[in-house]
Amino acid sequence: MEGQSFANVWDAIEDTPAEAAIMTIRSRLMMAVECRVRSWALTPAEAARRLGITQAQLNDLLRGRIAKFDTDTLIKLATQAGLALRLDITEAV
Repeated sequence: MEGQSFANVWDAIEDTPAEAAIMTIRSRLMMAVECRVRSWALTPAEAARRLGITQAQLNDLLRGRIAKFDTDTLIKLATQAGLALRLDITEAV
């Protein structure tokens, strides 16, 4: 039996290329915000306040609970964290 190869984990586990693309975007946003928050070296209360969310939501973010955050929310959190977003669109291969 030959093994399959995928560009990322979402391509392997999602049903359609569109769903995989959505999850790839969400996970990249979440990781970027998490990295930024951890670089602040603030208390959880201060970090949550800076992002405009509750400490429970911050905990979900830092633990990678991706199902708790939609794309719009992650974009808002990224901008609250001082990140600039850029979208690159290319031909599918």
